[in-house]
Amino acid sequence: MTAPHVSLTDPTHSSFLPPPDPVRSPVTGWTRAHWEALADRLLDGLLPYASRGLAQYRLPGRPGHAGSWSDGLEGYARSFLLAACRIAGSGGRVPPELIERYAAGLAAGTDPEGAERWPPIADRAQPMVEAASIAIALHETRPWIWDRLDDAVRQRVAAWLGGFVGARANDSNWRLFQVVTEEFLASVGAPHSRAEIDGGLARLEDWYRGDGWYTDGDGRKFDYYNGWAMHLYPILWARIAGPRADASLTEVHRARLRAFLSTHQYFFGSDGAPVHQGRSLTYRYATAAPLWAGALADATPLPPGRTRRLASGALRHFTERGVPDERGLLTLGWYRPFLPVTQRYSGPASPYWASKAFLGLLLPAGHPVWTAPEEPGPVDIADAYLALPAPGWLLHSTAADGIVRLVNHGSDRLPPPPAEAEDSPHYAKFSYSSATAPDTPADGPATGPDSHLALLTADGTEVSGRGRIHPLGAEGRRAASWHRAVLPGSDQGHRIETTSVVHGPWEIRVHRVEGPPGAVVREGGWALADDSGPLTEAAGPGWALARREADGLTSAVVALHGWEEPGADGPSHGAVAQVRGANAYGEYSATPSLRLTGHPGRPHLLVTLVVLSADPVRPCDPEVLRARAGTRVTAAGAVVVRFPDGTEEEVPAGAGSG
Repeated sequence: MTAPHVSLTDPTHSSFLPPPDPVRSPVTGWTRAHWEALADRLLDGLLPYASRGLAQYRLPGRPGHAGSWSDGLEGYARSFLLAACRIAGSGGRVPPELIERYAAGLAAGTDPEGAERWPPIADRAQPMVEAASIAIALHETRPWIWDRLDDAVRQRVAAWLGGFVGARANDSNWRLFQVVTEEFLASVGAPHSRAEIDGGLARLEDWYRGDGWYTDGDGRKFDYYNGWAMHLYPILWARIAGPRADASLTEVHRARLRAFLSTHQYFFGSDGAPVHQGRSLTYRYATAAPLWAGALADATPLPPGRTRRLASGALRHFTERGVPDERGLLTLGWYRPFLPVTQRYSGPASPYWASKAFLGLLLPAGHPVWTAPEEPGPVDIADAYLALPAPGWLLHSTAADGIVRLVNHGSDRLPPPPAEAEDSPHYAKFSYSSATAPDTPADGPATGPDSHLALLTADGTEVSGRGRIHPLGAEGRRAASWHRAVLPGSDQGHRIETTSVVHGPWEIRVHRVEGPPGAVVREGGWALADDSGPLTEAAGPGWALARREADGLTSAVVALHGWEEPGADGPSHGAVAQVRGANAYGEYSATPSLRLTGHPGRPHLLVTLVVLSADPVRPCDPEVLRARAGTRVTAAGAVVVRFPDGTEEEVPAGAGSG
């Protein structure tokens, strides 16, 4: 079957790709040949930016915070990982110049007197990250590169990688870079520290939160690093260590990856788009890396045809939207170049961590992940609901429009107290999805109106953030948390407790809001974006919506309780904010919102229906939604919410998820 919103004859199908195969891959049309063709396109695109000795790739774009010297190394290391998948996956049957290119780069980059020498590995320095990619690539291509290097070059490579021994890594996923690099050194008989390898693996245990979820360092740092780092490197370490690996520990890692993949499969929309949440999103289809890791380690609950469908869907999604660009380059952005999805450490070659998505090429062409017919992903089949207590998330997806929505009541990426609570638009929002991105203006406030409830000063100029998220649980179709809203310039915090209940494309949020008398309360729906021009907007008493005409995708907010102004017969008029240049999904974006212009100064109950849908059968007419949905408060203070189809659920007084 072909999933909704996926066309096997898409006119944007890139000319360097082979034709789709609707028999073997009835959902995406993609086969191993497509992956190999795209890998070749990415590698070829880098050649004009290679240094003379091929040790650095100096790509155009904003330098990362480590500087251009480190950026050049990053270009070599991350593309070497891609080349390694291509070389090893074909048994070395690639054009010889590809192998020679990366062998030459090793010689030039590790020459301590050479013009293209790499920056040394030092405490908490960026070369630590790149060393891990080089170590993995050297292991996977050992018969074709390492074993054929001159002994002097091998000694220089080992000496450069050996900078890790005794060095201090950031206490996060970086500990795993040390683990894999020093394990490679052990595999070639070079100096290494077994205590540092064991210590890094032991530190990983401190961050495990159950059900396949790790936090990336101390705190509540949940995002895609769980898949493309915390799970991936232990699997790759075991491949390098071979019989040196502790079999019982390796089995623990495999079991956790299996548990993670049972839920990770729900993070991809029917069109292949991953949910847009967290940092380093410019790695794009690296979200497919843990899918392949599960197959490599025989640690996946997914049928092989589903593994390929999900991974190929993600790769195809970006390819059809201009990734790589016309030069064959991965740029700093999501689709087009867009710096607000990057971090300070992101340099021009940072997006090439997307190379991890090609680990599936290490599996032989006859492996079932490449030969079995594609099977639909979860979102292709039926509506789904999934509570993830460890990160404090709630997923709900709808088959009719192929959209996956993530409700966030637990990930804020903040260090533990007493660290200050700061907002990031990729962590502080209530909701994320596979069809939208948060507005992230380059020069505006971090806390935009989309998917956020805020206190505003009476003149609307100052806005509270969400800050540190305190989870109250996630179970069934419900999740809850509280945060302390602080208006800029004030030391006084106001507790806002929120329970989200989901059903179909709908989310109902029950807020218990403290605030100063007269403060404005604002709640925003999803930010929609489009490149073709401003979006359609409409608003009325107690509702607002934005719609993208090309596909009917609609974002709406509807007041169900508590939005009535003092002395007024009904809720205040909704509004839509349109901005330009602030969204990764398109040049123009629009967010519907509701406002209460005078908080009573005592705990106040607000209930809102929030909708993101392109379902033609369940249209988003706000007046109809308002007539069919509703709320009633019991004598005990519980809130009974009614969805537009009549389904009811009770939210007990005192919030929480149960």
